[in-house]
Amino acid sequence: QVQLVESGGGLVQPGGSLRLSCAASGSISSIHAMAWYRQAPGKQRELVASITSGGSTNYADSVKGRFTISRDNAKNTVYLQMNSLKPEDTAVYLCNADITITTMTSMKYEYRYWGQGTQVTVSS
Repeated sequence: QVQLVESGGGLVQPGGSLRLSCAASGSISSIHAMAWYRQAPGKQRELVASITSGGSTNYADSVKGRFTISRDNAKNTVYLQMNSLKPEDTAVYLCNADITITTMTSMKYEYRYWGQGTQVTVSS
């Protein structure tokens, strides 16, 4: 099985910074695109940023210039550096990854996996 585990959330003052990490582990053959989403109370889940296996990135307009997504393929980990945080960035942040697994019978399947989420609260 595959697991995604996020870390790095917490409480920060407006204008502060946080760095989120999401590490994938398990029977992984390869990892394709990885992404961060967020969901605030009463709102729909929204894409924050994504990164392909080749390093191409995409950002929501609301975080461009403040957030940076990166990945370490050797560690199967994706990061989200968040600077100049605003109260409206408060949400549960979740990572996902498109991962190919290899079964015991050598069959390959690609699935989208999600982490459990980490709370980010921006407040004075």
